[in-house]
Amino acid sequence: MTVDEQELARAVSVVRRRIQEALERVGRRDSVRLVAVTKGQPAAMVQAVLRAGVQDVAENRVQQWLPKLAAVPGARWHFVGRLQSNKVHAVVGRVALVHSVDRPSLAQALQRVAERQGVIQPVLVQVNLARNSGQGGVLPEAGPELLGLLARMPHLRVLGLMTIAPRGGSAEVRAHFAALRRLRDDWAHRLGLELPELSMGMSEDYPLAVEEGATMVRIGRALFGGEAAPDLCGEGKRPQGGEA
Repeated sequence: MTVDEQELARAVSVVRRRIQEALERVGRRDSVRLVAVTKGQPAAMVQAVLRAGVQDVAENRVQQWLPKLAAVPGARWHFVGRLQSNKVHAVVGRVALVHSVDRPSLAQALQRVAERQGVIQPVLVQVNLARNSGQGGVLPEAGPELLGLLARMPHLRVLGLMTIAPRGGSAEVRAHFAALRRLRDDWAHRLGLELPELSMGMSEDYPLAVEEGATMVRIGRALFGGEAAPDLCGEGKRPQGGEA
């Protein structure tokens, strides 16, 4: 694949500008981390996005990620997909953040491997606010119990929450992001935890996520192209699935 680095740099610039505009619209003075989701992209594209100034990159399947890990030094990797317990050993200690912890058995597997390796693995809890059976994520009523479990695991550091918004118009998507922020604030207060991170927002809805408190957005199509994504700053329908 030929990498058009100028086009990629322009796309990165557009995404960063729209993030900044969203911050300014709601008077936020902090920053938002751009995580480039490189699933389906070759190692050359990962290298190009690093050269374009994006340090954080993410994958959602272990088998596709491992060759890129070996080929692209210097990236700060994130894992954003559904993680099977038998693949935890490949991820722990190699990624800056696991976004998708959604069940006690996965938490326990992560803890065992991290303890064996002598590392502390940062994680997020994925919350399935939409109750979509096709997505991962803990249901809201089980979230506090999972957070409490993670907080007691010495080799895991739980930093916040992640979600994938449902398909729908901008009002529905915005309400989803606002609900995750409220849950984060409530659970942090009830459990006495610091949960600074909210991983929410993808290519078609990230400005809304930023306006509602996202601290990191997971962007694929808006950087690398592919099927056109609707812009939910206006109105539109979300494509099916969890692609960023």
